[in-house]
Amino acid sequence: MRTVTALSPAAATLPAPLFATPGVASTRVAARARVVVASSKRPWDRVTPAVRAWVRPLVGLAILGLLVWRVGAGPILAGLRLIDGEALALALAIGALTTICCAWRWCLVAGGLGVRLPLRSAIAHCYRAVFLNSTLPGGVLGDVHRAVRHGRDAGDVRRGIRAVVWERTAGQLVQLVVALVVLLALPSPVRSYVPALLAVAVAAGLAVVLLAWALPRHGPARWIGALRTARADIRDGLLARRNWAGIVLASLVVVAGHLATFLVAARTAGATAPLSRLVPLMLLALLAMGVPANVGGFGPREGVAAWAFGAAGLTATQGVATAVVYGALVLVASLPGAAVLLARRVRVPAAAVRQV
Repeated sequence: MRTVTALSPAAATLPAPLFATPGVASTRVAARARVVVASSKRPWDRVTPAVRAWVRPLVGLAILGLLVWRVGAGPILAGLRLIDGEALALALAIGALTTICCAWRWCLVAGGLGVRLPLRSAIAHCYRAVFLNSTLPGGVLGDVHRAVRHGRDAGDVRRGIRAVVWERTAGQLVQLVVALVVLLALPSPVRSYVPALLAVAVAAGLAVVLLAWALPRHGPARWIGALRTARADIRDGLLARRNWAGIVLASLVVVAGHLATFLVAARTAGATAPLSRLVPLMLLALLAMGVPANVGGFGPREGVAAWAFGAAGLTATQGVATAVVYGALVLVASLPGAAVLLARRVRVPAAAVRQV
């Protein structure tokens, strides 16, 4: 009499070859899984990192090409030829002030996260980062470089990266708040949309707060650690009593410095509109610089400046010329970073990382 082995309900539902030959089964399951995963990926996820790295700069070049096609290269070259020694000196002085404030803000955030960062070394790293941001595609590679290098020198790459991320985030948030207030108070092409943007910003803030409250209780386990780390970073690095006032002050000075440089560029390019009319337009262009689809900062900034100046009753040509002159002045102001890059002597001293 043959012995018949009873199959479990789960095994009985499997295809016969899959149940009979485990080796072939695992191969077929893996192949089917790869097909399912590949078919479920979004089109952008299927693009290789090398291709993705070139897409954003190409978008910036496309914007510049479209602007040159529409307004011509003559006004842009004319604006660059108008740059004189006074404009360059002002750009270098303003750039020094904003770089020192960025370095101070970075020191405050890094210290809050438990990583010692001397101000002198931070200034050198920030100058180098600004130079790399102004010369390489994407506009953020300099910040990536300083984050990784600081983390390696301090003995904690993750914490070093987080310090730069939170420092940059704090600066962008302060700039966004300043922009919303100015765009609401002064006439601009987007003034009628600012209340809706404020409502969206408040709703997004409430959503983040609710998510931070609910995720540790009901969210997946893999997100709990990341969320707790983020909350600790915000508490110790940004909102600590010894940090938040300095971070806000440094960020306000940086925004004022960017606006002052933009004003120098506008006057150099021939814009004679009053300050109350130019500041909202310059803030819109500064916000566009946060889009990582640029080449050394050029691209979306020039596109938004052309639209904003034209919509405000000025000319798109003047907007493009102002933005291009601004980019040139920022590049000149970042040249001390080239010296730091070539010297290769400035290193963040190895620091003991406090357990936070």
